[in-house]
Amino acid sequence: MTAYLLRRIAMLVPLMLGITLITFTVIHLAPGEPVDMQMAMNPKVGKEARERLTKFYGLDKPLHEQYVSWLGRLARLDLGRSFSSDNRPVLDKIKERLPITLSLNLVALIIEFGLAIPIGVLAAVKRDTILDKGITVFVFLGFAVPTFWLALLLMYFFGVKLNWLPISGLHTLGYESYSWFGRFWDLTKHLILPICVASFGSFAGVSRYMRSAMLQVIGQDYITTARAKGLSERVVIWKHALRNALLPLITLLGFSIPGLIGGSVIFETIFAIPGMGQLFYQGVMSRDYPVVMGILVIGAFLTLLGNLIADISYALADPRIRQQ
Repeated sequence: MTAYLLRRIAMLVPLMLGITLITFTVIHLAPGEPVDMQMAMNPKVGKEARERLTKFYGLDKPLHEQYVSWLGRLARLDLGRSFSSDNRPVLDKIKERLPITLSLNLVALIIEFGLAIPIGVLAAVKRDTILDKGITVFVFLGFAVPTFWLALLLMYFFGVKLNWLPISGLHTLGYESYSWFGRFWDLTKHLILPICVASFGSFAGVSRYMRSAMLQVIGQDYITTARAKGLSERVVIWKHALRNALLPLITLLGFSIPGLIGGSVIFETIFAIPGMGQLFYQGVMSRDYPVVMGILVIGAFLTLLGNLIADISYALADPRIRQQ
């Protein structure tokens, strides 16, 4: 097991290099340049000023030299400076927005798996009943409804029509004067709609995976043997069957780890939440290469880390994998 983990960790380095090389090349070959985006609103800017700005950002060098220079800074954990007007370090921008996105997506992930697992198990146990069919219809609605449309619908109904919940930002103006409970409740109201939107679509998929995996496990011989021994149905389902049915969800959980940072672009933009998703969207639209690359590198690292955690979780959940 230890040798396997060491090999997997050693493979992370070349994989990261390959990912960064491809993403760096694709981003720089995309139409539009940072200088063009900044000068678009000021047609009086001359050619000399444009060249000076291009040289200041280092965009006058060949692409391979830009990549080697960027890779050298990355080795020192320096993501460079933003091409925006503030010219702030990218790492500082990410540190400001990372806790917001992590907290929001982590709560959504807990709600998503916390509801999807029991609902999927219930649908499998009550197969072909009215309850199972009702859950199936609800799940397919979750697949079919676009995230941005659901967000706009919830904003209109709960925010505009009923005026129950705020529709943008994280705080109400002047929230500093509230008590600690008032600030907490104000933040909670602002997060209800984004968390619902973030968890709804994924919840539908996870519950369907859970139902499918549970149906396969319930038909196994050892489940029949456990029932023949006189074990209660509750013990058979929730202790013996559930543990093996969770194996496919471990893979989904591993893939959900990078989504804690990169999976919130749509609803953070719609709800005007100052998180990593909004920062990434703004960076792409302004061709802010250091910001985009910084977020993509973090997302790529979390993807590889998620795969590693999924493999380790497989070994912990299934003794057969540990023996192999």
